[in-house]
Amino acid sequence: MKKRLFTSVVLAAALSFGVLTGCGSSSAETTQAPASSDAGDKTITVGATPVPHAQILDNIVKEVLAEDGWTLETVVFSDYVLPNTSLEQGELDANYFQTLGYMNQQNQDAGLHLAAVAGIHIEPMGIYSEKYTSLADLPDGASIGIPNDPDNGLRGVDLLVQKGLLVSNGGFGTDANYTEDSLTNDKEANPHGYVITPLEAASLPLSLPDLDAATINGNYALEAELPAKHPALDIESFDEETTIKRTNFLVVKQGNESSEKTQALIKALQSDKVQAYIDETYKGAVITSFIDAK
Repeated sequence: MKKRLFTSVVLAAALSFGVLTGCGSSSAETTQAPASSDAGDKTITVGATPVPHAQILDNIVKEVLAEDGWTLETVVFSDYVLPNTSLEQGELDANYFQTLGYMNQQNQDAGLHLAAVAGIHIEPMGIYSEKYTSLADLPDGASIGIPNDPDNGLRGVDLLVQKGLLVSNGGFGTDANYTEDSLTNDKEANPHGYVITPLEAASLPLSLPDLDAATINGNYALEAELPAKHPALDIESFDEETTIKRTNFLVVKQGNESSEKTQALIKALQSDKVQAYIDETYKGAVITSFIDAK
């Protein structure tokens, strides 16, 4: 992976007080028609979750693509599953919403044939609470929600370790028999006895009043206006390895990595105009990570 633009860990402190964004139900809000396979077709259909992916596509990428004669059609999905199955079935030319870990998991678990072609941005995961304003205020035995899908669940647990709430992740994510309940009851990994509660990622903001805290993907936090109402108690920090791991990639079906449409999308999404739009619009909440998938 060759990085063009890298992220700054310094943004972490600022993001604790500002806007945050990152990746549902099982329905899709189709805003445009499916992709066409006709020769000479100049329409590119991309599936995306609403914030920030569809915003970036509709508010700036569409304009950049139009300069080269392309028409962009965005299909907005409210979950993480349908954008991949729709791409697999040929209903989309590409999708833009996920990390490598999630894509690889879906390829393995659902028998999909998807390939990441370009890194675009990172959405830091944050620890949010409606009851407390500091991590130090969390009491022993506090209930802490994490996403219930494997990749984001481990990401949430790693964030709790990174910020000192957990000593380690125990065997979470590496031992199939080590569950959230195991982590809850592991006094060595979890000396404060936090109750680790897995919930569907998109439902965590809605469930926050019933929890003491939760690790929430940035896009869902932004959609729920959590940064404005209840700023993150802390967010992820990134090194080179985690930058690659947490980057959201443009994804296509295997075999289309070098297609004309794919190359046009890569050029537009990694353009200076997109860089400027992300910087000005999200002010550090979405961090560009223009890296090439090899």
